Parts: sequence; C-alpha cells; structure tokens
Amino acid sequence: MNLLNEAQTEQLKEISQYLVQVRQEKSIRIEEVAAKTHIQKNCLQALETGHFEELPEPIYVQGFIRRYADALGLDGTALANSFTINVSPTYTDTKTNPNNSQNLDKRSKIRIPLFIPYALLLITAAIGLVYILNPRLIVDFVTKQQNLIANSTQKTTPSSESSLPALESQSQQQNSIPTTEQTTAPSPESSLAVAPSASTTNQNVAVTLELQGKSWLKVQADGKTEFVGELTKGERRTWTAKEKLIVRSGNAGAVLISVNNQPAKPFGDTGAIKEVTFTPKVNN
Repeated sequence: MNLLNEAQTEQLKEISQYLVQVRQEKSIRIEEVAAKTHIQKNCLQALETGHFEELPEPIYVQGFIRRYADALGLDGTALANSFTINVSPTYTDTKTNPNNSQNLDKRSKIRIPLFIPYALLLITAAIGLVYILNPRLIVDFVTKQQNLIANSTQKTTPSSESSLPALESQSQQQNSIPTTEQTTAPSPESSLAVAPSASTTNQNVAVTLELQGKSWLKVQADGKTEFVGELTKGERRTWTAKEKLIVRSGNAGAVLISVNNQPAKPFGDTGAIKEVTFTPKVNN
C-alpha cells in the first residue's frame, strides 16, 4: 500500500536518484550499504527503484534516507530533513455538511494513539544507533524528535470551526503576495522570509548562489528541477526563471545569494534548512 502523497513521492524520487548516483560514483555495492545502515536490502532496492509502495511509513523512510546518506559520506541529517513527513489534514466545508466537524474530531482521536507508539519506537531505535555513531548527538536528536511529535499531534487535532477561516485568510494572502518564503521541512531550524524587492521591471528572475562552505541544494525553475546535490566552498551557480524560482538549502549559512544582480547577502543561519520562492518584480 502506498503511504506517500504526490508531493512526497516526487521528493523521494529526487532524493533516491541522488543517492544512487553517489553510490555508483563511489563504487559502493548495495550490500555494503545494507550492512553499514542495518537496513534490509529489499527496502534499499525499493527505495532506489521507485517501488515506494513497499516502504513503511514516511517517518521510517526519513530515517532510511539519513542512514543511507551517512553511509555514503554525505550530510544525512540535511538530506533527510528535505523529505517532508508531515501532511496537513484535508478540510471540508462544514456549511454544506454539518457532520464534517464531528467526523474530523473522530478521525483525530483515532490518529493520535496510533502515531504516538510508532514515534516512541522510532525514537528508541534511533537513540541506540546515534549512541553507537556519535554519543554527542543524542541530546540534539531527542530534542528534535520531541518537537516533531508535538507538532504532529497539534496538526492531527485541529478545530474545524476556527481553522477554516484561518485557511481562507492565508490563501488570500498568498494570492496577493507575489514572492514569499515557504517552509516545508519539519525541522525547527526552518524560517520564513520575504524575497528581496526589486525597483525595476524584470521579465525574468535571476538568482546567483556563491558557496562559503558545503551545503546541499535544490533549485526549481518554473516547476522544473534544475539542480539537486551538494556544492562546496568557492562554487558559484546562476539560474533564471520566467515565473518563479525556488531555492532550498540544507545549510543556509554557507550560501551567499544575489537576486537580479543585487548585492549578495547570506541566505540564512549556519546549519539552518531554508527554502525561498523568487518571482519577477513589476512596478505598479
């Protein structure tokens, strides 16, 4: 059974292609990855070949990505955080169906006790693995997992009467603002920001990235993925788009960004995961 939505499937395809490419470049056999990560070989093969219906829940898949990337010498935490595991619940109009509010409350009550045992099992197994690899990471890992559980629990018990007007207001604001930053990763390190404004009329938007250190990056131009991978210190890349250009970084503090030849500025804080959408600016 496929437990992933369409957005998660697209993210997992890009990540798995990148992992397979790195593994093949380093001439590492999949059996060696299975031995290092303690992940079953059939799960690794399902991940690499796109048979995602054979994989467990998304939260386990995120753990697979982190351990797989670490085994290849990559930044496993940053790559795993680029895969979204939280999916917002679907809301319906309570005006047309008065029973929708009661149905949402019943569903949320069912999901909470099912999610918590899975999360506790994952935390217990992950703590043991982290302790073996690096005991100093235990405190940071436990804190992140606790925040993840708290956020997921809040999202599974919404009030339909109060949340629907908020969603409508948020949708109107997004339609009225041409360029806003979106945070898709569950990590508390993510932040919201507004892309810099332009004073002249541009038909295209051009973004230049200059690396001050190593960072995992993903760049999409007009809905097409232009780049997924790691760039190191000293590298400089430029991308352009007609409608919108999305930049996502696993280490925002290592990236200097320049939009439409404006002075370069730091993309964010060191170690922070950040995503920003840029669109052309037109004077009214």
